[in-house]
Amino acid sequence: MIHYQSRLVAALHTLCLATALYGCSSLQSNTALYDQIGGQATLNAIADNFINEIAYDKQMMAFFAETNVERFRDKFVEHLCTVTDGPCTYSGDSMQQIHKGMNITERDFNRAVELLIIAMTNANVSVANQNRILKKLAELRKEIIYL
Repeated sequence: MIHYQSRLVAALHTLCLATALYGCSSLQSNTALYDQIGGQATLNAIADNFINEIAYDKQMMAFFAETNVERFRDKFVEHLCTVTDGPCTYSGDSMQQIHKGMNITERDFNRAVELLIIAMTNANVSVANQNRILKKLAELRKEIIYL
C-alpha cells in the first residue's frame, strides 16, 4: 500500500509539474515581448549599449556625428518599446525621414544590426527574443537603406 501511495504522489507531482510548465509556456506566449525582455529598464540598457557601440565604431559613428544623442536615445527607446508591444507610442519621424540622404548601404545596415545584437546581448536579452526583435526591425529595412 505504501509503494502504491508513493507512486501516486510521484505521478501527481509529475502532473503538477507538467501543468506548471505548460501554464508558463502558455503564459509566456501571451505576454508582450516588452515584458518578456524586462520592460523599460531593458530597453534603456539596449539603447545605452547601442549608443556606446556606435561611439567606438568608425563606420557607424560617421552617420551619428551630428546627431542629438539624447533625442536619438529617447526616440530609439520609444521605437523599441512599440516594436516589442510595450505601453508606448513612437513620436519620432518616420524611418524614411530619418534616413533620407544618408545613403546607407547594405553593409552599413548589417553593421548596425551587428552592433544592436551586441547591445541586446549585453542587456541580457535572450537570443530567441533578440531574433523576435530583429525580425520586427528587419521589416523596416526598405525604409532605411539607399534613400
